[in-house]
Amino acid sequence: MLIQTLDDKRHCVGIYHDGKLIYDCEEFNFDAVAATWNYNPVFSQKDALIASLFVGGKSLNEVCPDFLRHRWDSISTRLNAFYKSFSTAKISMDIHCFFDLVPQRFLLEYCEVKNKITDHIVNTYTKPANYDFLRSLAELTYDISQRKLNIDYSEIARESHQLKVRNFINKSRYTKPYINYNMWGTKTGRMTTRKHYFPILTLDGDYRSIIKPVNDYFVELDYNAAELRVLLGLSGKEQPVEDLHTWNLNNVYSGVGSRDEAKKRIFAWLYNPQSKDFASNRVYDRDSVLRKYWNGQVVITPMDRVISADKHHALNYLIQSTTSDIVLSRAFKIAEKLKDKNSFISFTLHDSIVVDFDDSERELVEELLSIFSQTPFGKFQVNLSAGKSYGDMRRIEWTQ
Repeated sequence: MLIQTLDDKRHCVGIYHDGKLIYDCEEFNFDAVAATWNYNPVFSQKDALIASLFVGGKSLNEVCPDFLRHRWDSISTRLNAFYKSFSTAKISMDIHCFFDLVPQRFLLEYCEVKNKITDHIVNTYTKPANYDFLRSLAELTYDISQRKLNIDYSEIARESHQLKVRNFINKSRYTKPYINYNMWGTKTGRMTTRKHYFPILTLDGDYRSIIKPVNDYFVELDYNAAELRVLLGLSGKEQPVEDLHTWNLNNVYSGVGSRDEAKKRIFAWLYNPQSKDFASNRVYDRDSVLRKYWNGQVVITPMDRVISADKHHALNYLIQSTTSDIVLSRAFKIAEKLKDKNSFISFTLHDSIVVDFDDSERELVEELLSIFSQTPFGKFQVNLSAGKSYGDMRRIEWTQ
């Protein structure tokens, strides 16, 4: 059984199946669905294949087979014309449901061709080795995309006499107050944000205070020296329980210098393939790591990502990709823990998770710390920050 959802917004419920449009889905047997194009929460079970995850972010247009090309091009032309007319009429697609705005005849034809492309994909493409991870990521990013940010410009408005601030406020007027991640934004798997949506990953630190929690405060979880800990794990070494830069000072560099000097030294070596720092390589052994995970053409990460890379970029891609995927895998667990709670994941960064926290659920913080700390490479030390806005985050020691 193949089906397609008629809109990707949570409040716009409707599906196409077997030549029919169905809007009352309560009694529909979703357990029997074999495949669809995109993730949607109507699929509460995990068995339905998500065809878009087979093609690495390519669009329907890019993967349309030749035998459907003529039909798809015709439909695509009409689809673009509809969207252009919506824009001209200033119809907000954040509010209105797509299926309420286009003729039923077009919906039927569009979904049927979409079904045929979906069927072609799941029967001719190889299922990715990290498919289960990608499906969980699609679920997480969908959930985040449906939550409107609580944005308050009042504080920075006081500084609107500055050109930089005025430009930011004016530009923000054309930005939707939602975070819409692009899972395929980089070759390493690090996400980006889509155009016209809130750019949380590149937001200037001067403006972070505009983001307020919906609940009582933000709680941010991040790793102490995340990328170094990942490299240590890739090397097969145990994780130190203390601050890693202090550990490096005492165990890698024999206590010579300061913590800050040890930090600068290790990063100068890590990101420079030409560096011959013997002490650093003796412990972290990046040469052995490269031999294990890079075959001269591609990096194959422990999380089953395959990334084309030359020698200059291979280690960097391996570490960045693995770090990002570990953070996201922890986010899946935290999202599951917060299901049916008031607190929720507001957004993720490359090496941290920010939770919008209800203070009445503060007993969960300790458990979330434990979940976040457990990685495939052992227990990572976790830093905890909290604040009344994203720009007011302060490092804290948690006590109940």
